[in-house]
Amino acid sequence: VDFYDYLEIQPIGNNAYMKTDPKHPMVNTDEDLQNLNRRIVALGEKYNKPVVATCDVHFMDMEGADYRKILMNYKGFSDADNQAPLYFRTTEEMLKEFEYLGKEKAYEVVVKNTNLVADMIEDVRPIPAKKCPPVIEGAKEGIINDSTTRAKEIYGDPLPEIVQKRLDKELHSITTYGFSVMYRIAQELVRHSLADGYLVGSRGSVGSSLVAYLSDITEVNSLQGHYICPNCKNVEFIESEIGLSGCDLPDKVCPKCGTKYRKDGHDIPFETFLGFKGDKEPDIDLNFSGVYQPVIHKYTETFFGKGKVFKAGTIGTVAEKTAFGYVKKYCEERNLVMRNAEMKRLAKGCEGVKRTSGQHPGGIIVVPFENDIHEFCPVQHPADDPNSDIITTHFDYHKIDQNLLKLDELGHDDPTVIRMLEDITGLHARDIPIGDPETMSLFTSNKALKLLPGKDIGTNLGTYGIPEFGTKFVRQMLEDTKPTTFSELVRISGLSHGTDVWLGNAQELIREGKCDLSHSICARDDIMIYLISCGVEEEHSFKIMEMVRKGKGLTPEYEQEMRDNNVPDWYIESCKKIKYMFPKAHAAAYVMSAFRIAYFKVHYPEAFYIAYYTVRADDFDASVMARGEERVREEMRSINAKKKDGTVTPKEENLIPILEICIEMYARGINFVPVDLYESHATDFRQVEGGILPPLSALPGLSENDAISITEERKNGEFRNVEDLRIRTGIGKNPLNILEENGCFDDLPDTDQVSLFD
Repeated sequence: VDFYDYLEIQPIGNNAYMKTDPKHPMVNTDEDLQNLNRRIVALGEKYNKPVVATCDVHFMDMEGADYRKILMNYKGFSDADNQAPLYFRTTEEMLKEFEYLGKEKAYEVVVKNTNLVADMIEDVRPIPAKKCPPVIEGAKEGIINDSTTRAKEIYGDPLPEIVQKRLDKELHSITTYGFSVMYRIAQELVRHSLADGYLVGSRGSVGSSLVAYLSDITEVNSLQGHYICPNCKNVEFIESEIGLSGCDLPDKVCPKCGTKYRKDGHDIPFETFLGFKGDKEPDIDLNFSGVYQPVIHKYTETFFGKGKVFKAGTIGTVAEKTAFGYVKKYCEERNLVMRNAEMKRLAKGCEGVKRTSGQHPGGIIVVPFENDIHEFCPVQHPADDPNSDIITTHFDYHKIDQNLLKLDELGHDDPTVIRMLEDITGLHARDIPIGDPETMSLFTSNKALKLLPGKDIGTNLGTYGIPEFGTKFVRQMLEDTKPTTFSELVRISGLSHGTDVWLGNAQELIREGKCDLSHSICARDDIMIYLISCGVEEEHSFKIMEMVRKGKGLTPEYEQEMRDNNVPDWYIESCKKIKYMFPKAHAAAYVMSAFRIAYFKVHYPEAFYIAYYTVRADDFDASVMARGEERVREEMRSINAKKKDGTVTPKEENLIPILEICIEMYARGINFVPVDLYESHATDFRQVEGGILPPLSALPGLSENDAISITEERKNGEFRNVEDLRIRTGIGKNPLNILEENGCFDDLPDTDQVSLFD
């Protein structure tokens, strides 16, 4: 007793299990349990220790026991159905529970001593309030010098007034509010990736910053659309009320020196990134190639030092479908027949419960040199792999993002695809003319694909396999809007990624003729720019944009201000419906990447299909897709039939876009050649004489490890026969069967083949 500051007693229901537990033979009745509590109270009196009555709360209300038994059953607890009443009781309920101690003593343990102990505990802040960004010497001067030097390289010296004014404004905000370090880190990471040959895509609103463009952090130039002479640096800026991209301007030559103008700019306001006062905390998110992501994560650790970089931890909770699965499992194991509505009710009660800890897919937490991570939180290995060399923050990163810098170094397929396309063709993606007419035509027709006569590929467009524009949903948007400019593609990307922005909103407004694509709300920036043009106060326009893009609607005061400035009713109603919106800079960066891939599709078709199948087509099945166009169409008809009668599986659904690409490829006169034991790569598709050669791993049932094993042994000399292949690679009978069924042994001697496959 001397060890404790206070003693605790609980309702007898909490310990009712003791009555049937052989470990406690002296406890058989409720009276026995009450006597245990009386004994603890007596000890408190004897040794002058306060005794406190607590509930050991695991759920708020009594019905919470129904949810907990389902969760415990899924975790394998045999006594899941015997739930103790661990709910949050009121003071009156607690007083009644302990009335056997006497009215005065019950009041003491329930009310008096609980407050006494609570008052003994000092206020403790588990996470410090201080902000601790990393310090990089010379970051401020470096960003100023780099961006200014690059601006003069592009636009000449002295800089045009528009460029100088924008540059000064941004640098003032970035350096005044301490954001130079974030820019410097992002710049270093991107340059490291570019030096290794991998482009980096920017996410979020960082493309709104001209300084970010001049520092190589993003490829999105946020200035208004303009012409720039690469020879004499003459510049012509073009005013546009619809945010026209420079690449949509007609070709033109410099009137001063006759050199063909270069075109750039996407007309994106800087305020979207840092706010009108320039003090909004920036969030620089970057998309690295998925295969390069581990390299950049390691480089980040090298850059800041070991022990200063950690993966951002997350808290995994029970999702809706998972919760329903828990309930189904509970019912099946007990042969219970339960109405669907009741199952949904129970599942709802299990949703959101903490299930496990995890790690952010690309979040990196950086601790300054003079600090230690334990000042902010504990650290741990991933919950599902305690022997991993990865260390994550124990707290959900949202709990410490006001203290430490989080870098988002995400993995993405687009940079991987582009790198593969560059390697195959020798063409650098940055040299691709954004706005190329033939490529642009893919978004309204498939003529540029030069399909063989009489070939129907299931769409009038050419966007199969183009990121952002290949899904059925977005293809319908393209059919509805018929875009002819890059600017319109950016708007469509904004619409397609928003929530309640297109369906039931912009789509209806366009169909009703109340607005067109160029004047509808597509990205969050559109709101601020339009409201300012209507006369709404700048700061209010920014705040309205922030409220609408987060789905918070409009306050009565802001709605009235919009009406006072003649903002149309349809525009106000559109704002009220929106739940989430993309920033224009994000959409522009994604569409630039998509357009480059589309360019390869038009001008280097074999390379496009090779890169697509290698990087994106995880479910490629050579036994179907490499057996000719009619076999692929047959599989597509079968899956569509299953969709109609509701029997299609998720795996079959995932095959649809790959089958669509296959049909299109065959329709363009490009074929597969059979998988070859000696020529096929383990995991990558290759171009050979006669068509595209699938990898060994494309064969259904042949694992990637087996495929790699075969190709590794292949380097040491050719296989003499099937038995030799089996022994040298260690693959079993089933993989050998798969190879035989697909004709991979046609060139091998038949020795031992019968015995192996009989």
